[in-house]
Amino acid sequence: MGLPMRLFSVIFLVLMLHMATDIGPMVAEARTCESQSQRFKGPCVSKTNCASVCHTEGFHGGHCRGLRRRCFCTKHC
Repeated sequence: MGLPMRLFSVIFLVLMLHMATDIGPMVAEARTCESQSQRFKGPCVSKTNCASVCHTEGFHGGHCRGLRRRCFCTKHC
């Protein structure tokens, strides 16, 4: 009974190693950095308006955030 159990363990281990190498490389997502807009005035109500102001500041986009509704610009860092 010892030999079949050992054979099963070896086959299982080889199968797991084979499956682990077939998964392929893991791709990391880019981090997103954000900074409060310097040019946006007033409470942020529209994400589109916030994003367009952020584009003029050199960022990729922007969104409204927080209780005080401030415009935060985003970019990949």
